Parts: sequence; structure tokens; C-alpha cells
Amino acid sequence: MKPKVVVTRKVPDRAIELLAPHCELDVWPEEEAPIPREVLERKIRDADGLYCLLTDTVDRTLLDLAPRLRIISNMAVGYNNIDVAEATRRNIMVTNTPDVLTETTADLTFALLMAAARRITEAERFLRDGKWKTWSPMLLTGQDVYGATLGIIGLGRIGSAVARRARGYDMRVLYHATRRNEQAERELGVRYAGLDELLAESDFVVIMTPLTPQTRNLIGARELALMKPTAVLVNAARGGIVDERALYDALKEGRIWAAGLDVFEEEPVPTDHPLLSLPNVTALPHIGSASVRTRTRMAELAAENLLDGLAGRVPKCLVNREVADGRG
Repeated sequence: MKPKVVVTRKVPDRAIELLAPHCELDVWPEEEAPIPREVLERKIRDADGLYCLLTDTVDRTLLDLAPRLRIISNMAVGYNNIDVAEATRRNIMVTNTPDVLTETTADLTFALLMAAARRITEAERFLRDGKWKTWSPMLLTGQDVYGATLGIIGLGRIGSAVARRARGYDMRVLYHATRRNEQAERELGVRYAGLDELLAESDFVVIMTPLTPQTRNLIGARELALMKPTAVLVNAARGGIVDERALYDALKEGRIWAAGLDVFEEEPVPTDHPLLSLPNVTALPHIGSASVRTRTRMAELAAENLLDGLAGRVPKCLVNREVADGRG
């Protein structure tokens, strides 16, 4: 008898092709609408595997309804939507999809940095709204990227990839992380700095750290006050790392120059969100890894992780290795 797998969204066909020969699939057919919670609670009751997205909250309440569940495969790098500790306690494997989206997300992050610095989306709206009447010396002037100082908070895979891109713009790169990375310092020419120093010296601050209890609201009113009035803040990591109310105040009052945001604490972000009312905010709908090739590979990797777990093999991208080691 094939194991039952619940897939919480319409995903690329390649993932379904990998799963179908080995699993009894129950796929939520919508691509843009997440599976309703009450439907997921019903379907999970006899599931052996769960293939989910960041939009799906996998908490203790859901796990209580899933006595047969053996593996949760998250089609994302982050997994803050899953109660990993509770899954581990129940010997349920949790997997993610790192590595495959590193370069794509770094591309988007640097594009967001440049768009916010040079007021790209603001300028496009200006043109489309018929406001461009003549050339003017200071019309829509922004901040230079070339030769500026970049501060990266979190020098993991994606943060390092952003640092590599900065070299092409002759940027001075500072980084802050829980641990110094001396290999990256040698290879990328970056310099470690305390958080306050990084914020005070950087022309661009890019957030690349995971969302954890320790990083929630890491950037608040105090931290924003340390930044230059010409500085640009870019968050392509997770909403919740930045205190959005404090960011709104800093931007509206001109205490920092601009922000580029691909993530928000509440997603999808409400259209009446205060940050969306500001012209110096470049906002995107969480598309960091959104290239055809990368999203397809993420879907494949999530399927491969799931199949490994169901077959009794250790998945390549196991988050809670304690389960494989028998320590769950």
C-alpha cells in the first residue's frame, strides 16, 4: 500500500511526476490560494507525509491530528512555519530546500537594493502617471551603489552570494553574524563588525539572517536611529526581523533614505499597510527565489526529501537530524 501524501498547493509538475509512482497523492489544486486550515486538518488525519509551503502553519494542533505523519517536507529554505521542536519530539522528520535558491535570491536582493537606491519603481510610477514634463537636474535623484559600504546581517549562503555581487560594484562590505567566518573574510574580502558599527557605517544594510526568537525585531527604533540618513535598508530574509512600525516612522521622518522589502511580517501584506503608502519603499511580494528554474528545482528537492523520508532513508536536507540519529 502506497503512503499517503498531502500536497498543500499546486506545485510544478515535475514534483508530482516524482511523487506519483510512489505515493497516494492528495493535492490541493489551487496555485494562488493556500489550502484552508480546516481542509488541511481533515486531510492530514491519515497522511504519512506532508508537502507544504511557508504559508502553511504546522503547529502542535495540526500534529495532534496526524498520528501517522512521518515527514514534513517544506518547499522553502526557511521553516519558521513549522514547530520543529514538536515534530522532533514526535520523531517526525522536517526537511527544507537550501542551496538551490541561493544565487537566484541573491540576484533579487541586489536588484532590490539597486531599485530602492535609484528610486526605480517610484520613477516608473512618475512616468506612467504622466508627471514627467521636462528634464530637471535633481529629478528623482537617488544614492550611488558603486563604491558604497554594504552591511550584511547574516553571512550564510545567500549573504555570501550578495557579498560576491558587491565586489563587482567595488563596495566595501561589512558583515555581522553570530559567529565570525574567517574563511569568508579571506575569500570575499569582507570585514566582521558589531551590529551597531555595521548600522552606523553602512550605506546599505541587507538583512539575510533567519527569523528566530533571537532575531525577531532585531532592527527596531534604536537600530534604525544608528543608520545614516542616506542609508537604504533591504530585507529579503523574513518579515518580523524588522519592526515595521519603527521602520515606517524612520522612513516617513527621513531618518533613513529608503527601504527595499521582499518580505513582511504578515503575508500577503494588506494593501492598506502603512509602509506601502510611502514613496521611498520598494515592495515586492516575496519573490526572492522566483525564477522558473529555481522554483522547479525547489519543488523537485522537496519531493526527493519526502520520498527519502518515506522510504526510511535520511533525506539530504534534514533539518532535525536528531530524528535520524534516534534522539527525537
